[in-house]
Amino acid sequence: MADASGRAQAPRPASGAGSLRVGRLTKPHGLKGGVKLELFTDNPELRFTPGAVFYLQVPEDSQWFGRTITMRELRWFNEAPVGFFTEVPDRTAAESIVRAILWIDEEAVAEGQEDDAWYDHQLVGLQVVREGANGPEVLGKVAEVQHFPAQDLITVTTANGPVLVPFVEAIVPSVDLEAGVMHVTPPAGLFEELEPAEGEDPA
Repeated sequence: MADASGRAQAPRPASGAGSLRVGRLTKPHGLKGGVKLELFTDNPELRFTPGAVFYLQVPEDSQWFGRTITMRELRWFNEAPVGFFTEVPDRTAAESIVRAILWIDEEAVAEGQEDDAWYDHQLVGLQVVREGANGPEVLGKVAEVQHFPAQDLITVTTANGPVLVPFVEAIVPSVDLEAGVMHVTPPAGLFEELEPAEGEDPA
């Protein structure tokens, strides 16, 4: 199944309301089932330990839909993390699971303190702010967080319509929950393209 933009739908796994996403599998590494990881945590030694169980967010037509994987070992190659999992014994299996998002359940979340991760409900409603020439500029508010195998997107409600912002550090460098602010450094045109054309009635 795909949405209107052609992106494959990948429902959030049934890991509980207090669950947390901690990483994404990006590409196979070697022939023994290793998979490179994109980490969504500053504490991989806390989350990616032998025996840790991860719920998979993948498209519904994936052979991995509804399954979990168990970590055997986390290794570092040229400062890049590579995970080895019990259910992923070889490169063929690794190739079939790439782009999966990894979630931990509520119990695992409670076992450790996460320094740089947020629940979706904490982000919704935050003001989205960009530093402009005349100081901070409020662009809109976070309406939704969308999780896709390739990339997460933040839906920002603005005066001229919704804007989809890639939820990556280069564009969203910081989130201040206490202040209720998400700081963004969007590429040129991301927000401006929705502004009314000159002479057009903004209503």
